[in-house]
Amino acid sequence: MGKLFGTDGIRGVVNAGLDAELAYKVGLAAAMVLAEEKKDGKPLFTIGKDTRISCDLLKGALIAGLCSAGADVLDLGTIPTPAVAWVTVDEKADAGIVISASHNPFEHNGIKIFNGQGFKLSDELEEKIETIILEGTNKVPRKTHGDLGKVHYVAPKASEDYIDHLVSTVTDTDLAGLRILVDCANGAASSTAARVFDRFSKLSTDVIHADPDGVNINAACGSTHLDGLSAMVKAGGYDLGIAFDGDADRCLVVDEKGTPVDGDQIMAVCGLALKKENRLKGNTIVATVMSNLGLRLFAKEQSISLVCTDVGDRNVLEKMVANGFVLGGEQSGHMIFLDYATTGDGELTALQFLRILKRSGKKASELSANCCRYPQVLINVPVADKVQKRVIMESEALKEAIRREEAILGGEGRVLVRPSGTESLIRVMVESKTGSCAQKCADDLVEMIKTL
Repeated sequence: MGKLFGTDGIRGVVNAGLDAELAYKVGLAAAMVLAEEKKDGKPLFTIGKDTRISCDLLKGALIAGLCSAGADVLDLGTIPTPAVAWVTVDEKADAGIVISASHNPFEHNGIKIFNGQGFKLSDELEEKIETIILEGTNKVPRKTHGDLGKVHYVAPKASEDYIDHLVSTVTDTDLAGLRILVDCANGAASSTAARVFDRFSKLSTDVIHADPDGVNINAACGSTHLDGLSAMVKAGGYDLGIAFDGDADRCLVVDEKGTPVDGDQIMAVCGLALKKENRLKGNTIVATVMSNLGLRLFAKEQSISLVCTDVGDRNVLEKMVANGFVLGGEQSGHMIFLDYATTGDGELTALQFLRILKRSGKKASELSANCCRYPQVLINVPVADKVQKRVIMESEALKEAIRREEAILGGEGRVLVRPSGTESLIRVMVESKTGSCAQKCADDLVEMIKTL
């Protein structure tokens, strides 16, 4: 990670680390770097946002920086992150920018950049942009006269084209007769989800938490707060509940009993279906080291190869692209269907899961039961900054403590301690055959980390 860019772009609390001045500089630097890549003509950027109150502030500053450096902008308005990636490719833009902090509370925000192929910007280009910002954007030439960039407002058409693309991946018959409840997290999905699912005349859809007010995004709703959705699905007799996060690049579901189905189980369901349809290229699913032991056992039982990367959908995607794999994701609900998208897409994931659910003739609880979940405990330990993260992770005392806990588990569980790529946290994850054993192991490690 750089000083500004983490594993998922630039993140921070607005006006307490991430402000309009920084956003303006990012716009200037990004326009300069992409102009160099383009070599001739003005670079073209798409830009979209979620529903946070701070998004307009940051968008205005970003656009000012982009246009000052001579880049043209397609303003997509409020739209899911994967839609920005898709429109960037569809419009043959040179890059796309998303203003969002995903699943985090409303006071946080972020800036993420896609390249012209719809993939997250490379480390090398991020480093170039970061260097320009840190060394001083006064070196970036400001354009004048007719060389200034222009803004084009294409929100309605762009979102409709994206919805057309999503809908094209399934048929009305694929979803016929199902009844679903959709939680939009008061985020970007509020602008598209109802329109997507309403395209299917034989699908019955109710939508909740689709009334964003700038501060209620992810507030006791969405993929990080499934309790309310679970209760409503069970009480209302729905076949499935679907929950998105703030920028709709992830999706989790709850079955007809109100039981959560996590990303590992979604991958298992979709992977097995694709295998049976001879569409699982390389007979491989790409997951991360955070994936549950249950997914590993499922893959072994079904003779599916499971490749695990470091945490982060960027790492998953890189492995998929390098090897031609078509399905990958994270336990948190980031699912990448590379046949249809270049990044995690919650609405696309929901459609694919619904298609498989309908074709199976089973209930969601039966469909996901093949991939059991070992008890898993995840504890986030706050740290001061990136420096403290590094000191803790390099500590010999921590390494010895991990070895000691692994010996106690005796090969019937695992320990993973890692720094968060987007927040000032150390994440401690322990899996075991029993929840009590996993909890004690995690608690002991957390207490040890707090002493470092």
